[in-house]
Amino acid sequence: MAAVLYYDVILKPVISESSMNAMAENKYTFLVAPEATKTQIKEAVEKMFPGTKVDSVNTMNRPGKQKRRGMVFGKTAKTKKAVVTLTKDSEPIQIYQGL
Repeated sequence: MAAVLYYDVILKPVISESSMNAMAENKYTFLVAPEATKTQIKEAVEKMFPGTKVDSVNTMNRPGKQKRRGMVFGKTAKTKKAVVTLTKDSEPIQIYQGL
């Protein structure tokens, strides 16, 4: 397996009602690469967003859903979500400002 660089780890932020409510507790939700580890996710957040300090990372693997098109069955891609908790003295992540 090829080495995963920090800008390949975080794919996009997750914008939902529950993730917006968790921002009050310094918790940010991201869609990450399925092969990324918690250590890689922590390093990627700290490098991509200067001034942030990660306290903990919780991950969730979501299997692909079975879909049907006519008589043919297939599966969607599996995904991985990460909930990143920042420390108290950390700067907030700026991409979420104004949402």
